[in-house]
Amino acid sequence: MDAPTRRALAGAASRQPVNRADMEGQGGDMASTDDYLEYVRDLLGGLDDVAHRKMMGEYVIYYRGKVVGGIYDDRFLLKITPTSERLLAGAPRVTPYRGAKDMLLVETEDREVLRDVVSSMWEELPAVRKRAKK
Repeated sequence: MDAPTRRALAGAASRQPVNRADMEGQGGDMASTDDYLEYVRDLLGGLDDVAHRKMMGEYVIYYRGKVVGGIYDDRFLLKITPTSERLLAGAPRVTPYRGAKDMLLVETEDREVLRDVVSSMWEELPAVRKRAKK
C-alpha cells in the first residue's frame, strides 16, 4: 500500500464514531434513559436534597450539593470513598468513560443500604467550590 493510500485510510478511520463499548471494556454507546433515572431516584427516595443534572446524555447525581455519583449507560455508579468501599464491599470498580476515575457499580436495590452509603460518604467528599462571577 502506498503512502497516500495509507494516509487517506488513516484519516477516514480517525473520523469514525467512537463506540464506548470498545473502550476499556466498559459501557455501551447509548445515553442513559429517563426510566433508569427514575429508578435511581426511587432508590434514593429516602434521602432529602437529592438532585441530578443531565450532562451529555448521562446524569450526575448530587446529594446536599455535592456530587456523589452518576448514571452512565444506565449503570448507577458512586464515587469511591473509604465509606462507600466499606459499605459496598465487593462492588465492582468500573470506569464510566475514558479518562474518568473508577467508580463503584451499585448492584444493590436495598434502599436503606444506599441511604446509609450516600449520607455517610457525604462528609468525605470535597466541599462545593463557588464559581467566580464573570
